[in-house]
Order: sequence, then structure tokens, then C-alpha cells
Amino acid sequence: MIQPCRVLVVDDHKHAREAMRILLDQDPLFQCVGEGCSGEEALRLADERQPEMILMDINMKGMDGLEATKAIKARHPSVKIVIVTISDDAVHLFDSLKKGASGYLIKNLNPSSWLDYLKAVALDEVPLSREIAQRMLQEFVQQQERSSSSYAPVTAREKEILSWIAKGASNREIAERLFISEHTVKNHLKNILHKLHLDNRVQLARYAIENRIL
Repeated sequence: MIQPCRVLVVDDHKHAREAMRILLDQDPLFQCVGEGCSGEEALRLADERQPEMILMDINMKGMDGLEATKAIKARHPSVKIVIVTISDDAVHLFDSLKKGASGYLIKNLNPSSWLDYLKAVALDEVPLSREIAQRMLQEFVQQQERSSSSYAPVTAREKEILSWIAKGASNREIAERLFISEHTVKNHLKNILHKLHLDNRVQLARYAIENRIL
């Protein structure tokens, strides 16, 4: 029997926490192991409950969700943190990725979309949505001009895969585009993550965009 993914819910609004807990309870893949209402509490509960995933609100008094994410990842690098917010601002997305987040959820999305997304995060298969990928690219162009000498230490095939990751393609879509199996795509992703010292698919997308692998 597969052990459920242990999830910590952190939001400064009680009703939001209840809604997320009720949603998680609908799927046996997830087990809510605690609730917090601040960044400081998130840090304490992460130490005590050892969750595998944290749903983290951004805007909280005191230590906000982004700073809490950075602090928790420093202590528990393997935990998957999904930022939960009402904003789809690319600046927030960039900030969350820099702090080590594995995903980004908008509060007004359909509940079934939440579960599908969280399952993908739990399985390390979450694609970056095409809309968010485009927002990231626009934000990057506005924020930073990369040196012409920048390059990615990856093979031509790995660059192809990184390009599709940045466009929000799933493993199946990448396999179809490149005429290879999904298993081969997963192996390539594992190798790329190891080579670039990155933790997840979202960080790969950010790497591809920053290095113009598009």
C-alpha cells in the first residue's frame, strides 16, 4: 500500500486552511499533518511534523510565505513547497522559485485542477503552464539582459527537452514531439537535474528561460 504524501497547510485565513484541508481529504494520496497561520509557525511545524509537501500562502504577517519557504528549504531541502496565492504576477512566481518553491497555485482555480496539480508535484511531474511560462519569459526580459557568453552545459538533446519544459510541456508531450518514450524523457530529466544541481521541474524551466534555451 502506497503511503500518503504528508502535507502541511499554511495560511493566515482560517477558512482558506479549512478549504485546503477538506480538498486534501478527498484524495487518499494526501494526508494533512498540520495547519499553520504564519511563516514562523510553518517553520516550527516543518521541524515537528516533517511534511513531504507544504501549501504555503505568500502574504502573511511577520515572516511571509516566501521567506518561510527559503528558511524551510535550508533546513529540509527535500520538502516540496507549493506557493498558494490570489496573484498570478510573474514577479511573485520568480521570487517563489528563487526561494526554492516546487510549484505555484492560484486560489481561484477549480478544486479538481488543484488536486491534479498537487499529484503532479508529488510525483515530480508538474509542468509549468504555458501562460505562466510566457509571463516568466516576459518578466525575465524586463529584469535582466544575459551576457552573450552565457551557455548551458547540457547536450543538444537535453537542450531540446529543456526548451519544451520552458514552454510548459508535459513528459508525454515532450515524448511525442521528440519521438522518444516517456521513460526516456524521465531519464533525461533526472540527468539534467543532477548535472545542473537543481531540485525540480519548475527550476528547470527557470534555468531554460534565463539561459535562452527556447
